[in-house]
Amino acid sequence: MIKSLTQRDVLRRPWLMLALLAAAAVAVLAACGSSGSSSGSAPASVGGKPVGAGSSSTLKTATIGGATVLTNSKGFTLYAFAPDTASKSNCNGACAQNWPPVKGPAKAPATMGTFGTIQRSSGAAQATFNGHPLYTFVGDTAPGQNKGNGLTAFGGLWHEVTTSGSAPAGGSSSGGGGAGY
Repeated sequence: MIKSLTQRDVLRRPWLMLALLAAAAVAVLAACGSSGSSSGSAPASVGGKPVGAGSSSTLKTATIGGATVLTNSKGFTLYAFAPDTASKSNCNGACAQNWPPVKGPAKAPATMGTFGTIQRSSGAAQATFNGHPLYTFVGDTAPGQNKGNGLTAFGGLWHEVTTSGSAPAGGSSSGGGGAGY
């Protein structure tokens, strides 16, 4: 016969409290993991393979150093890496730690250009703009900075992503200019 637990039983046996808390945590995690999508929209795909949960990151634009650039939702400048292709990121490992990929899919309301996604070597979806995979830069410590613009690092040149596709006006705070994407 199973004896019902009282508060006194639980307080006298600390391991019993831990077991009950662990059981509750497992139940919560199981409930979260088993929920399905009821939105009715199809998930994003790359090459016919579904990626991500189908939610989009909303990007913005900002004028930095005279150029209108793409930023993440927090106002941090987005960059493109010259060695990348329209279907492959060449920034992995330590590179991706310094230049974190923007998770895809993404969109920026009222921005002319084509947004898409690629699948990274890890299987994660990365946002692209006009065929260029998007990244932020850990050297930008506040919104509105573009310290990564014109840098050569990890085997290639980095540029802020302009919405016009033209070269940014003037130099960047890193001392380098260069063509935008």
